[in-house]
Amino acid sequence: MRKADSGIPSVPTVQVIERMFSLIDILASREEAMTLKEISEKAGLHASTTHRILNDLATGRFVDRPAAGNYRLGMRLLELGNLVKNRLNVRDAALEPMRDLHRITQQPVNLSMRQGDEIVYVERAYSERSGMQVIRAIGGRAPLHLTSVGKLFLASDEPQRIRAYATRTGLSGHTKNSLTQLPALEKELTKVRRETYATDNEELELGVRCMAAGIFDDQGKLVAGLSISAPAGRMDEAWLPKLMTTAAEISRNLGYRPG
Repeated sequence: MRKADSGIPSVPTVQVIERMFSLIDILASREEAMTLKEISEKAGLHASTTHRILNDLATGRFVDRPAAGNYRLGMRLLELGNLVKNRLNVRDAALEPMRDLHRITQQPVNLSMRQGDEIVYVERAYSERSGMQVIRAIGGRAPLHLTSVGKLFLASDEPQRIRAYATRTGLSGHTKNSLTQLPALEKELTKVRRETYATDNEELELGVRCMAAGIFDDQGKLVAGLSISAPAGRMDEAWLPKLMTTAAEISRNLGYRPG
């Protein structure tokens, strides 16, 4: 057990993070709620320091307070855990079909998911021969309205949510082709719903075009998008049927059954 600290609030940031993780681990060791005194003793921290950190964690919903002076792990950790679980399941289901699609097209094949107002790249199949000048790293992010996968997610939203997104983000553009006005975006999303796939015509990066198809889980929920990226002059519309077939295969792997 570490020696109890003095409760002085000005501690280095890294030390605060270490203490937060320590408190979460202590709470995870018990199913029932714990008192502030118990937690402080196990952590080797002054009660005031423990109380301050737990309050910060409670603000972020990482910790719950079922009663005054009692603490337990919060629902936010469950939400984050489920998000990671879903990503891992989608990635596992998608990896081999993505590689097969890349072998056919010889262009980068991307798996992306929505997080808030952005899409996050969670997996990619590509080779140096693809000729892409810009390869977005796994973990990279991009605005929904500038990407083919992002448009799939926006197209699945209600009109009021799309308008709220436009208000929040201002629909800022990256290139001269970016859709920066709500009427133009709404028209594009109507097309996406009709055709059940989406495209990015050099809207995120000049010289790069993309096409994307949706991936659905066993509840019929859109959980990810599969996209092909290629230099603008090399994008081949003949790849679309195989892209759609591959996305459907991944959806089946996740338990999706149309209708």
